[in-house]
Amino acid sequence: MSRTLSAPVTVAFDYTRSTGPVLGRFLTGLREKRVVGVRTSEGRVVVPPPEFDPVTHQQVDDFVEVADTGTVTSWTWVPEPVEGQPLDRPFAFALVTLDGADAPMVHALDVSSPDQVRTGMRVRVRWAEERVGAITDVACFEPAEDAPTGSAIELGDLGANPVTGVVTPVELDYQYAASPEESAFYRAIAEGRIIGQRCPACGKVYVPPRSACPADGTPTTDEVELSHTGTVTTFCIVNVPFLGQRITPPYVSAYVLLDGADIAFLHLILDIPAEEVRMGMRVKAVWKPREEWGTTIENISHFSPTGEPDADYDTYKHHL
Repeated sequence: MSRTLSAPVTVAFDYTRSTGPVLGRFLTGLREKRVVGVRTSEGRVVVPPPEFDPVTHQQVDDFVEVADTGTVTSWTWVPEPVEGQPLDRPFAFALVTLDGADAPMVHALDVSSPDQVRTGMRVRVRWAEERVGAITDVACFEPAEDAPTGSAIELGDLGANPVTGVVTPVELDYQYAASPEESAFYRAIAEGRIIGQRCPACGKVYVPPRSACPADGTPTTDEVELSHTGTVTTFCIVNVPFLGQRITPPYVSAYVLLDGADIAFLHLILDIPAEEVRMGMRVKAVWKPREEWGTTIENISHFSPTGEPDADYDTYKHHL
């Protein structure tokens, strides 16, 4: 059997959220090189501040400012940082109880070896040169053995333009390993063919292929070469821009039921105004130039209208 295919995949998007009055105040403070905490009903000062008191469950309102110096209470060594971590060289993640606080916060500690970090050592915040109102305004902690001990004080005015929202990039990298049936599908795509697998029990043809029929669990053993034309079953018009988008909205993403298949698959519909795309519309695959082909479904650039009359609803109503 041919070797199965695998490829690196990255899923990324920007996560946007409002901060609310508590975290917003904390982030506004960081932007101004000030650390904001809150005093709970038990008299404990917590940094970063929770939105609700852990005992009374009431919204917190007793804000205080603590020092940007503190003490390491626990730590772990990171010998091989990964992308997205605070530092690009070996460092320690440390729990640091800031002077004036009663609970620790976690952040990176910039030391060159584990021999340079210990529980009880004194540290100071290293502020980012450009601060925007995010936790990354604290670039890291750094050793500060001679730092005097500070305390919590009443929080003063943080100035204008409070932080009300944050945008956080979220990214996941993983290695996708295709099944033998999927590998055969992608190899066929690299040859300009579209193949599926037929269930020998119920006769349904699946594309991309499945190792087993989802309807009855029977292994799919029969390879079927499919037409490059099909029918739009359902679709959506994309109007909202997002990270990594390659086509300017509006455009249509649709499920296309290829002739001879029993399951539709998702692809783009182009060469027609988005508002004219409809269920039942007959479409055909438009392939990229052969020199751009690889073992990827992107060999098919998009689907385009064939100009044929729309398919009768009864021919695809069971595939919606």
